[in-house]
Amino acid sequence: MSKKLEITLTRSVIGRKQNQVKTVEALGLKKIRQAVVLEDTPSVRGMINRVSHLVTVKEV
Repeated sequence: MSKKLEITLTRSVIGRKQNQVKTVEALGLKKIRQAVVLEDTPSVRGMINRVSHLVTVKEV
């Protein structure tokens, strides 16, 4: 069974660099405290790494 990650947006993207805003949108997050569950893949891990200061991650 593949692992899943619950990613929650905890900080606002207002005033952030455009690549960080686009990365948060690519993860499927729009509002603060919104959470999504995604597969644990290298591409998702890379996106999380890019915006790690804006999100929290839990293994599901």
